Amino acid sequence: LPVIIPRHSSYTHQQQHTNTLITTYQTTHTPNPATTMAEQNPMMTLQADLSRFRKATLNSAVSDADKLLDLLVQAREQIANASDPHRASLTMTKLQNPINAGFEAINNDLKEVSKAQKTFGKALDKSFPQRPLSTDYDAMASYPSLINRAVAMHMLREGQFSVASTFLREAHERPPPSSPNHPALDTDIHSLQSQELQDKFANMYEILHELKNRNLVPAIEWARVNSDELEARGSNLEFELSKLQFVWLFKGPEVNGLPDDARNGRAGALAYAQASFGRFQARHLKEIQQLSCAMVYASNIGQSPYANVFDTSAAFDDVALSFTREFCSLLGLSAESPLYVAATAGAIALPQLIKYTTYMKAKRTEWTTENELAFETPLPRSMIYHPIFVCPVSKEQTTEQNPPMMLPCGHVICKESLQRLTKGSRFKCPYCPNEGHIKDAREIKL
Repeated sequence: LPVIIPRHSSYTHQQQHTNTLITTYQTTHTPNPATTMAEQNPMMTLQADLSRFRKATLNSAVSDADKLLDLLVQAREQIANASDPHRASLTMTKLQNPINAGFEAINNDLKEVSKAQKTFGKALDKSFPQRPLSTDYDAMASYPSLINRAVAMHMLREGQFSVASTFLREAHERPPPSSPNHPALDTDIHSLQSQELQDKFANMYEILHELKNRNLVPAIEWARVNSDELEARGSNLEFELSKLQFVWLFKGPEVNGLPDDARNGRAGALAYAQASFGRFQARHLKEIQQLSCAMVYASNIGQSPYANVFDTSAAFDDVALSFTREFCSLLGLSAESPLYVAATAGAIALPQLIKYTTYMKAKRTEWTTENELAFETPLPRSMIYHPIFVCPVSKEQTTEQNPPMMLPCGHVICKESLQRLTKGSRFKCPYCPNEGHIKDAREIKL
């Protein structure tokens, strides 16, 4: 399984990710009843090595090094204060054995840490061996330009602008072979070298940094500049930012750390609401009324009916996610990096795919149904982007070639079922007495 460690991950984060990987492996591998307990759970050995790896720290080595330094400092002071030259020689002679013992203790401490690291590395290699995938072909081997574009876009989205520039320059200097039937992919990667695109992502990270520091002003200004596009998308981002700003001002300087003046506290929140909420009344009148009524409970807002509205424990994280999603949407991009989603989904689904393919090869059988796997891909709900519609007539899932069609009466069936029900240019709905013309049926997109 590929190990995906997020950018800027620390040693602790790597340990947490290893634990997650172990749990995923345990839940996706079904043990053989005929094997021993150790073979049934191959992660038991890895967990034991991980425990030893955690215990192997450099604390003992640091402690022994401090003792060694103390001996040297004491010896230097004795030599500096000694009036007899022979005293210095005697001090150095007495120091040899403690120094040698100290170095030996440090080396032993380092050996224990090194041994634990090597043992854990070997356990990882044994538990997750690198073996070729048991699939017939590499689906992406013919599209190197598409892979390069995904990598470059991921770097830009992560704010690694210098790394992205170097990657794009090297991809331009050593271009991959042309992609068959998709010549546009070969030139599409060069569009990522646009300074305008990099500036937009840099602006996004600046605003996210301010949100992390509880400063909503840059995000609100960006939302106002792009209010028309956000309104066309039906987005609530601008109001959510303004609402959170009201709540943040309402909490006062003791909580928000802003200057204690007329623009802060309850008076500042009321003035901000009067200046900003008027333009949102058409869509968010009820929420504005709730914020206004909450002023009555200012002294005990935590026990009021509006306590959840003024709870900011996760509000800034939520609004940062909404901002990232809307920002990327205005650029025509998904909220999450496609490379991250594809790699994560592949890591989750790969064990079952390998197991299934290996079994099919051993039985010398093949799966003949196109565009469909023989098993359910175990992806979490966060990675299921398209709802599945099953035709109530044919009991088949709809596809791009066989989309769902809404009849004039409002019932929905798939296109192939509609064609089978049609006689001439008319059809009768299989679920109600209504009849209609084939031209009145509309394709719907879920």
